[in-house]
Amino acid sequence: MKYRKKPVIIDAIQWDGTNTEEVRQFCGRNAFFTQTIGSFNQPIQLTLHTLEGDMIATVGDYIICGVDKEYYPCKPYIFEQTYDRCD
Repeated sequence: MKYRKKPVIIDAIQWDGTNTEEVRQFCGRNAFFTQTIGSFNQPIQLTLHTLEGDMIATVGDYIICGVDKEYYPCKPYIFEQTYDRCD
């Protein structure tokens, strides 16, 4: 069988490596940034607490807020094939 994705409007933000505070505000307690010594306080990894367990986001990934208010990462090429911007 084939299925079509229901038209659902989602909230999302793209993590560009410099908008850490924006991502933190968007995800709340669901986001955890990891830093290493000597990284000049720049996050190197973003961990998201999802319904399926912790998932790692890398710079450039979109962070999506799902229909159950869960947060998860999505690679840019998948995001761009799946979602259109609406205002």
